[in-house]
Amino acid sequence: MDEHFDAIVVGARVAGAATAMLLARAGQRVLVLDRARPGSDTLSTHAFMRGGVVQLSRWGLLDDVVAAGTPPVRRTVIRYGRDEEVVAIRPAPHTDALYAPRRTVLDPILVDAAARAGAEVRFESTVDRLLRDADGAVTGVEARDARGRRIAARAPITIGADGLRSRVAREVGALTYHQGTNASAMVVGYWAGLDVDGYQWLYGPGHSAGLIPTNDGLVCGWVGSPAARFLAEQRRRRDLGFHEVFHRVAPDWAEALRDARSVGHVRGFPGVPGFLRQPWGRGWALVGDAAHFKDPLTTHGMTDALRDAELLARAVLAAASGRCSHDRAMAGYQDTRDALSRPLHALADRVAAYDWDLATVRPLLLAMSAAMRPEVGHLLDLDADAVAS
Repeated sequence: MDEHFDAIVVGARVAGAATAMLLARAGQRVLVLDRARPGSDTLSTHAFMRGGVVQLSRWGLLDDVVAAGTPPVRRTVIRYGRDEEVVAIRPAPHTDALYAPRRTVLDPILVDAAARAGAEVRFESTVDRLLRDADGAVTGVEARDARGRRIAARAPITIGADGLRSRVAREVGALTYHQGTNASAMVVGYWAGLDVDGYQWLYGPGHSAGLIPTNDGLVCGWVGSPAARFLAEQRRRRDLGFHEVFHRVAPDWAEALRDARSVGHVRGFPGVPGFLRQPWGRGWALVGDAAHFKDPLTTHGMTDALRDAELLARAVLAAASGRCSHDRAMAGYQDTRDALSRPLHALADRVAAYDWDLATVRPLLLAMSAAMRPEVGHLLDLDADAVAS
């Protein structure tokens, strides 16, 4: 027999869990399906920008992130070769610091919040296909649970929050209408015994790198290189070229990393150019990396995910309540997402070309920082809109 819900969310990572939480808090019956095991890790630099912290605070979840031992980040250090610029994180509404929680910390916090709100979350459940009506509109999913039992679930809206290789996006034929031309390959690992004060963003000719303090006294270290160079050279090396790249960018930090204790193995991402996909259609919507992807050198992915989860949830609720038509609500979601995303997309694509020198990359990075500010104002305005309505 079919199960019926108000919304089905495919994917229980940051974007999917946050979307499900917001819909469930509004009284919708929500089903969340994810093929992973609960609490499993995933490749991420997991550094929140201000917009992400604003969302966690607005939703009442920031205290949980802090209680998990996530260290506050009160400054950002940007180094161009030997030149260093220190930017203090100034207190503002909902943010007195930034945070970079491990995904093994953040994802369960969001999933638990969704479950407490009433969402039904089923891990180790794999979606096999989308269900459709006679006219081709999506009406739900067919899936298998951990025991191989078939699940048929139906809802007015099926939301793909299933990442870069989204099955939902593929099955609905979501159009990619903006595509970057450059891509950063990333190599990421964790170290203990490394004293890092704040976010450290490091730039040298042809490469980028970063150090991010996170949970359990660990520091996340990453290096970025042109995707073509990674595929031709780095991927064949034992550490995926991590230490060599770090030494090129910041020799002093490279020595500190060698003296620190590596925790686990470094992991690589070969790079994908940024894109914007059509995020909605008849009976379906996309959110998170399934809908749009920025080059990871921005460390903006989780912030995007929380922002777009709310933009989409508000559109779904507006359509469900009859306050406006489905098409108008979803078009509003897409237009707002694109307006907030396009400037940073373009700048990240230019930086990911790695054809700059240290004099020309500085204004690009300043412009990237400025491009992140409008989303913070938009998110804070959502509270004012709620009071006015």
